[in-house]
Amino acid sequence: MGIGGISIWQILIILIVVLLLFGGTKRLKSLGSDLANTIKSFRKAMDEEDKDSK
Repeated sequence: MGIGGISIWQILIILIVVLLLFGGTKRLKSLGSDLANTIKSFRKAMDEEDKDSK
């Protein structure tokens, strides 16, 4: 249980809705694209390491 009977998931959902309502969409989009680029570079580095080890 979280604060006052509210679970952590309910708090997270409320925070996401507030961010979307008050202009957080640009930040969320940039955060999502940064995360995607990070994952792509990590996968690329792992693939290159696998090729080098063979």
